[in-house]
Order: sequence, then C-alpha cells, then structure tokens
Amino acid sequence: MLMRTDPFRELDRLTQQLLGTPAHPAAMPMDAFREGETFVVQLDLPGVDPESIDLDVERNVVTVRAERRPAAGEGVEMVVAERPVGTFSRQVFLGDTLDTERIEAHYDAGVLTLRIPVAEHAKPRKIAISGGSKPRQISS
Repeated sequence: MLMRTDPFRELDRLTQQLLGTPAHPAAMPMDAFREGETFVVQLDLPGVDPESIDLDVERNVVTVRAERRPAAGEGVEMVVAERPVGTFSRQVFLGDTLDTERIEAHYDAGVLTLRIPVAEHAKPRKIAISGGSKPRQISS
C-alpha cells in the first residue's frame, strides 16, 4: 500500500497545539495539587492584564478566560511574532468534595492561583463507638 505523506501537515498540527488559532486559542498550562485541606490550581498567564481575567464557577466547573493584547501598537512593523495573542480559555472540572463557594483567586508574576478548600462533608472524621456496659474483648 502506498501512502502519501505531507511533512508540513504535522508541523501545522504541532504549531496549532502550541500557539493556537483565532478559532481555537492555545490552552493555559496548568498544575494542580492538594496542599493539606486545600486543592490548588495554578495556571500560567504571562503578559495578561489582571483586569482581563474572567473567572466563572458553575456547579463543579471553573472556567477561566483571559485576553493578551499585542505588545506592539499600530504602525509598527513586527519582525518576529511568536507570542500568542487573543482570548484564552480553560475549564477545570472539580470533584464534589471541593467547596466551590469559597474559592480564592490570586494573580502574581503571570500565574493565576486558585485555592479551593475541601468541603467539610468530605473531610475525614472520627466516629465514636458506643456499646453496652461490658468492655469488649477481642480474642485471637
């Protein structure tokens, strides 16, 4: 069987994944981890004005939208333009064990940090055992 290959098709696909297109912007790189009783999500948004960041929560889905505008103004001839501009969007699906009513968001040095506490009903707890007046004996 003869297959025709196009070496530029793969390059175009990789470029779209990294830089995005106007119809499908590039994703925000993300780290997520648990720190004690808090779930932490960090999203990279370098060069984004904090005023352009929009954070929405609906049920257990957090949606982050941000816009990066071109650094060069009108009438400027760009020599190299590798940094993506436009609107970026990412959805994070959270488990039912997190308290989405108490999310805290902080943006510093190009990183948006979300701190989401674990819901009270999901935290481990001790349960007292009541019994009769006789002490329980365990035999081997």
